[in-house]
Amino acid sequence: MTDTRAVATEFHRLLAERDLPGVTALFADDVAWDIPGATEIVPWIGKRHTASEAGACFAELEEYLDRQLFEIERVLVDGPHAVTIGHLRSVVRATGKVIETPFAIEMTIENGRITRYVMFEDSWRVAKAVLP
Repeated sequence: MTDTRAVATEFHRLLAERDLPGVTALFADDVAWDIPGATEIVPWIGKRHTASEAGACFAELEEYLDRQLFEIERVLVDGPHAVTIGHLRSVVRATGKVIETPFAIEMTIENGRITRYVMFEDSWRVAKAVLP
């Protein structure tokens, strides 16, 4: 599968099914990964550089959060680039606080693998929910 839209759709399907090995397999061995924010407060965000590090992030999300909603509103594709726009709601297990935020995920897909992944969300709201 090398079509940008098909890979992005497969990524979201596998993520919804919590198929972490499948999600990890979609990432290139060398990936430019980032979820910007307060990395000193939020343990699952920040930069990652390999497929296994990217996959580990999703495992960490399962450990730290109870996902209540991950709604995709649209996926925009331009050549090798895909942008997913949506809304999420999760509960931080340690604090019981809710994270509710719109999000955008920017991906670059080359030869059927994700080579760039950047997620934009309300990082202030995420950090506030993690703090006791």
